[in-house]
Amino acid sequence: MTAPHARYRRAVAIPAGMAVATALAFLPNTTASAADEAPAPVSSDATSLSYVVNVKPGHGTSAYVKKAVGKAGGTIVTSYDQIGVIVVHSSNPDFAKSIRKVRWVQSAGATRTAPLPTAVTADLGTPKALSAAEVARAEAPAGQDPLEPQQWDLPAIKADKAHEKSLGSKKVTVAVIDTGVDDTHPDIAPNFDRKASVNCVSGKPDTSDGAWRPGAAESPHGTHVAGEIAAAKNGVGMTGVAPGVKVSGIKVSNPDGFFYTEAVVCGFVWAAEHGVDVTNNSYYTDPWYFNCKNDPDQKALLDAVGRASRYAEKKGAVNVAAAGNENYDLASDEITDPSSPNDSTPGDRVVDPSKCLDIPTQLPGVVTVAATGAKGIKSSFSNYGLGVADIAAPGGDSTAYQKPDAPATSGLILGTLPGGKWGYMAGTSMASPHVAGVAALIKSTHPYASPALVKALLYAEADATPCTDPYDIDADGKIDAVCEGSKNRNGFYGWGIADALDAVTK
Repeated sequence: MTAPHARYRRAVAIPAGMAVATALAFLPNTTASAADEAPAPVSSDATSLSYVVNVKPGHGTSAYVKKAVGKAGGTIVTSYDQIGVIVVHSSNPDFAKSIRKVRWVQSAGATRTAPLPTAVTADLGTPKALSAAEVARAEAPAGQDPLEPQQWDLPAIKADKAHEKSLGSKKVTVAVIDTGVDDTHPDIAPNFDRKASVNCVSGKPDTSDGAWRPGAAESPHGTHVAGEIAAAKNGVGMTGVAPGVKVSGIKVSNPDGFFYTEAVVCGFVWAAEHGVDVTNNSYYTDPWYFNCKNDPDQKALLDAVGRASRYAEKKGAVNVAAAGNENYDLASDEITDPSSPNDSTPGDRVVDPSKCLDIPTQLPGVVTVAATGAKGIKSSFSNYGLGVADIAAPGGDSTAYQKPDAPATSGLILGTLPGGKWGYMAGTSMASPHVAGVAALIKSTHPYASPALVKALLYAEADATPCTDPYDIDADGKIDAVCEGSKNRNGFYGWGIADALDAVTK
């Protein structure tokens, strides 16, 4: 069974009238190094596009390249000299072709196929929110937050047992690079890291107060993710995987729900320079589901986001990302992508996922997370692939496929929603924050551990899980996916299912 393809990769259509899950967002707080350039407003020119121009990092943008950008009809928005990425707006349709010929320019390409501002709108889906009456009726055993009995996902990774040992350190921050975080939520406010939060939607950091919050009409996705990671254990609502660590909001998706390259770059750089220990990335970088190295525009996007994610890891951050929700085998020889470019006119194209990468999840060094349901097997929608999926964690599934044990009633994942609410969503977007939370617990236990060591411990401590064979999730007699590999490492579960208890005891 192949999951229905949603417009946004992290969105999941759950059967039987269940909630839809989506994911997106990013933003940083870096002073643009091209200080002598006047900040460029977002163009309202219907033919203007945004570009990234990649040059040799470390020595600043040469006056020669800056002059060439202007000569080619571009305006510099900002420049991240530390990684050699320049964000440019231009209405010249030949801008990328022209600037690629300039000395010292290593790659350049358009970050979108629709003009600025984006003209596309779409319904991102609505989480299944709990009513005020449902919240009021919630009861829990002593020592648990009221909604914790509905969180089957916590015991699935032994987080409930971990909390008896440690809730995590306030010195550890997880950045939610996503659609924005409502830091006024009573379950998020106690653990919110203001200094590590920002709005990166334009490609340069906006540090005005509250800029990291989602607008009223924007997706609640980032707020849901933040609660999964670090909802406080405070007698209110739910409990996060790491309820003692800090969480920040880096908003990278625009009002139409697109995560463009310049925003993602800004988000990683901001995290890198503001002491973030873990980043959670439950999105793919629009408009291409897969970015092919043989296409000059897509190669430039790969280069830019790759530089930014490596920079964040170099500065001490573990980057964790969702594997995606199309039931794709990312280790296969070819995949038909029907959704790209998703901001203009998509069309079917056949790609080799070893050469055309989903970013950031397939970038080197990034922890790729597959999803499991309430019965501990691969979620019906989760992407997978031997050597691609690194680890697995609860992301939910249709209750018709994987029903949780009582007292939990929903097979989806409970999280925080803007406006002081709580609700259910499902997707690899929900699995990734579980792993980000476990990584934060490892960092709390081993405060001097490098990103490489945190990842090594994450994989070593995961509970090895053998392939589910045969995998017929909807019991219709047809195989829905084929798992390859051994118990200790395979395409469905990677090194295994994340283990929060080992994170605080080993």
